[in-house]
Amino acid sequence: MMKNSKITTKEICSIAIMTAITAVLAQISIPMPLGVPMTMQTFAVTLAGIILGAKNGAVSMVVYLLLGAVGVPVFAGFSGGFQDLTGPTGGFLLSFPVMAFLIGMGMKLRKQKGMFLLFLILGTLSNYVVGVAMFCIVMKASVWTGISACVLPFIPAAVIKAAAASVLGLKIQTRLGAALQWT
Repeated sequence: MMKNSKITTKEICSIAIMTAITAVLAQISIPMPLGVPMTMQTFAVTLAGIILGAKNGAVSMVVYLLLGAVGVPVFAGFSGGFQDLTGPTGGFLLSFPVMAFLIGMGMKLRKQKGMFLLFLILGTLSNYVVGVAMFCIVMKASVWTGISACVLPFIPAAVIKAAAASVLGLKIQTRLGAALQWT
């Protein structure tokens, strides 16, 4: 017997809203010297995982990537197109569904001591690992060059964004999540 896996109108709307929020926050972008911009996208991905949970958070990021892939200018700098997913920063974008899923799993396990923080870190690490790997492949760069260009300059901002998104996301999830049954 197949399990009924209907998606509700409420879930579709919340996924669409989070996709739109990600597109808006992507435009808050600071160009960096080695070509990887500092954006608020990971803030949005963290919010998606916290507020929507693992499955719907990941789905919102897949929708975001699909919109960008077909040319809708939702990526940083109002860019869009498949080339953004296959370029030097494409790995960061491609990791967003995994990042949101892992952070959403942390929400599910948050009653166990330290699990939310662990999954928040794992989600962020997944973003860096996939992003650095693709940067190194596309740019034919060493791992050290990838880490120097894509990780080290971003650590302070990543910590601040993760903390801020966690505080905001947990407040939103607490106030609206139970009422709307988001997780």
